Amino acid sequence: MRKPAMRKPSPSERTHRATRSGRRRPIDYPRRDRRGLRRWLPSWRLLLGGFLLSVGALCGLFAYGYAQVSIPNELAAARQEANVYYWADGSQMTAVGAVNRQIVPLSQIPVPMRNAVVAAENASFYSDPGVSLTGELRAVVNMTKGQDVQGGSTITQQFVKNTYLSQDQTYTRKIREFFISLKLSRTTSKDLILQGYLNTSWFGRQAYGIQAAAYAYYGIPAKDLDPGQAALLAATLKGAEQYDPSLGAANHARAVLRWSWILDREVASGLMTPAERNKYRTFPEPRKESVATSMSGQTGYLVNVADAYITKRTGLAAKDLARGGYRIHTTFEKDKVRRLEQAVRDVTGAGLDPKKRATDRDVQVGAATVRPRDGALLALYGGSDATRHFTDNADTSGVPAGSVFKPFALAALIGGQRDASPVRRSLKTPPPELTDMQSALVTSAHAPFVQLGKSIGWVAIRNTAVKAGLLRSSMAPLEQTFPIGTSTPSAIRTADAYATFANNGAQNDPYSVTRVVRHGKKVGGLQHPRARTAFSPEVAAIVDKVLHGVAYQNGTQAIVPDAASVATGAADLTKSAWFVGYTEDQSTAITLFRNKPGQARLLPLTGVGGPDSLRGNVFPPRIWAHFMGHTGNFELNRTEPTEPTASAKPDPAARSESTSTTPQPITPGKD
Repeated sequence: MRKPAMRKPSPSERTHRATRSGRRRPIDYPRRDRRGLRRWLPSWRLLLGGFLLSVGALCGLFAYGYAQVSIPNELAAARQEANVYYWADGSQMTAVGAVNRQIVPLSQIPVPMRNAVVAAENASFYSDPGVSLTGELRAVVNMTKGQDVQGGSTITQQFVKNTYLSQDQTYTRKIREFFISLKLSRTTSKDLILQGYLNTSWFGRQAYGIQAAAYAYYGIPAKDLDPGQAALLAATLKGAEQYDPSLGAANHARAVLRWSWILDREVASGLMTPAERNKYRTFPEPRKESVATSMSGQTGYLVNVADAYITKRTGLAAKDLARGGYRIHTTFEKDKVRRLEQAVRDVTGAGLDPKKRATDRDVQVGAATVRPRDGALLALYGGSDATRHFTDNADTSGVPAGSVFKPFALAALIGGQRDASPVRRSLKTPPPELTDMQSALVTSAHAPFVQLGKSIGWVAIRNTAVKAGLLRSSMAPLEQTFPIGTSTPSAIRTADAYATFANNGAQNDPYSVTRVVRHGKKVGGLQHPRARTAFSPEVAAIVDKVLHGVAYQNGTQAIVPDAASVATGAADLTKSAWFVGYTEDQSTAITLFRNKPGQARLLPLTGVGGPDSLRGNVFPPRIWAHFMGHTGNFELNRTEPTEPTASAKPDPAARSESTSTTPQPITPGKD
């Protein structure tokens, strides 16, 4: 006889039985008295319990963190060190970073300066608890994305970071900063916090604190700052590398906008009347930056190039580097830097006479040497002295390249011929038409290259130049004169692009720092990228052969065996003179131009060095020859270019770059 089937108890019966047996679960989830989707929806009791539990846990964590984190006794400011820079051989180049700070009481900081900082940085400073929860959440999100975490911090938090903590962008540091700021805000007056903040903040120009900043920018003590000057100094707190107006046209534009915004913000915050605001409509231009004597000669240019490379590659801000403690190993070779500087001084000293010839005044020289196999920047010449001439002539844009740009048009032609072949054939010898191009390079003739641009297209030439290593931002507009050198690359980038020819078509971006260490820990992000193929070894070999032929006809190889070179010459009517020469081991670009301090436009080179100097074109090759060990006066081939035939004669504009291009303003470069 079959036993009757057992009926499964319902959820309510199971709950009832569990209750009767004393085994009721403390949390009824999933819910046993519900079916389907409702079984998985928490009850209001569960939701309320979870919320209260979370709030309790957060309160507990907050109380624990508040109790555990105390205000440190030792100030971070007291541990500041110099940055030490090393030559490529490991010997010390210089130490930079004796902290420029003068502590002043709040009574010597004018009210307009305090108001400008509060309006710009933390309008709720006098009423907030010292922290900003929205700012903290934004900082956590930015940190997760690898972005800057500064934005959103209160003045109190920034003071805590400046005074007690490191600049590390870590969650641990942010948590400590949060709790210390809360405690400090409860135990210290807002005026004392503001005084501390203004005495510890970095304003650029190696100035820590408002007193040092007032002297660095305006040559006056902080107590004499007017509201307009105060607004500019407040603007630099956002990042002096972006808002110091003396660092370039883009910086100046940003500084003016933020300066005006801060003054308007003071009015909106009730810290300044509209009538007072109307008194400050003219931007208060700061004085020129003065540089420490440890940065004299070429040292300042080398340090600035190294710092720029570090900030670009690692994410460290300039203000972080300025706090010191870094050991920076560079690629610069001491003997090459000194030889290059001496070569410039010897050649210009012998050939220029600014006291007798007005045209020899305001002549500037920039130069750079790059190692072809990896792009290491071995030497540069940025100007007469980094403590007096602040623009780095080796790393500026705005100087037309002239004929030294033409080899990139050649490379575009050869690469196009190879790629256009039905079967990508090997080009072991230069095509016949390159003989004419070689002669045109010797004499700086333009017509063949203007015609070349029309036949293969300006875009192809530009793309080839950029692949070789020139920056796209330095490329001139694509028009008839483009192939003859209206673009304005820096000496660093020009030397690097020519190094690509010496390196079988493999391009390496220039680099100046091999290692950065702080307190025994290596700073990441400096791994140099692998070489990229700009063009095939066959294309590079043909261009290299052409340039060796140019060097032979100009007599360069009689000075430096197995050298390749190109120079501007008689037909280059630009306001610049160039020479680029390379061997297997180093590529050097040298440029000469005229530029009055404080003015962006180039001056004419007519008459520079006297009537026999080809408007100064003889000086760059002489500097190169002297740098390479030849002390005589290396002369360019002085053969004047012949007029093109009637069938090939281009537009008249092609014969004169001075009528077809307007020199660009001199601006800082990127390397």
